[in-house]
Amino acid sequence: MSNRDKNLLMVVGVLVLYAILAFSYRQQMEKWAIVRKIHATAEKKLADEDKLISQRKEWNKRYDEMQALMPVFPDDKDVDTYWLSLMDSVARTNNLAIARRQAGTEVEVGDVFELPIDCKDWEGSLRSLVYFLWSLNQKGAMLDIRQMFIRPSQRAGFLRGTFTLCCAYMRGDAEEPVQAPPAADSESAASGENTSADSAADDAATAADSPVPPSKEKKP
Repeated sequence: MSNRDKNLLMVVGVLVLYAILAFSYRQQMEKWAIVRKIHATAEKKLADEDKLISQRKEWNKRYDEMQALMPVFPDDKDVDTYWLSLMDSVARTNNLAIARRQAGTEVEVGDVFELPIDCKDWEGSLRSLVYFLWSLNQKGAMLDIRQMFIRPSQRAGFLRGTFTLCCAYMRGDAEEPVQAPPAADSESAASGENTSADSAADDAATAADSPVPPSKEKKP
């Protein structure tokens, strides 16, 4: 083999070696990028956990406040009737007609239990709907409307639709038994609650009738 052939063979060998090193370097860089991404995610998670730990007293205080607002039922007690009666009572008080409703399956979320109630058909005026939602809000953290669909009714001035009401509560040994919801046929209770909600209903009705969004109205 001549010197020329030896030199060419050496050059080819060096080029092959560089190609192998470049390919290996690319693979290592890809792996390093993955490792850096995992490390950054772990650091963020650790920082978030440290922040939560530092706010432990504040979260415990909020938990105690929310817990005090929720009713406590025995472990073996069926709560469907209680929540259905409560929703019907609030709806009847505020002249909102509920034709069909059905309680769902109880869901456990940590120490709290949730019972969804699907209202498949309701009808009422805008004022009645606002009164109804306002009254539910006054019950505290235990009642929450998750989904609501509204459409015009065939009756003039009325609305109808569907909604899902989630009822939150706890189970265990209650110091005092949960009382049944009060009857909704008391005129004094209805008038007192509606009077407190007048401003909210009027604001909603005004916003619905106004062709200009509230945020764009000109101030005098």
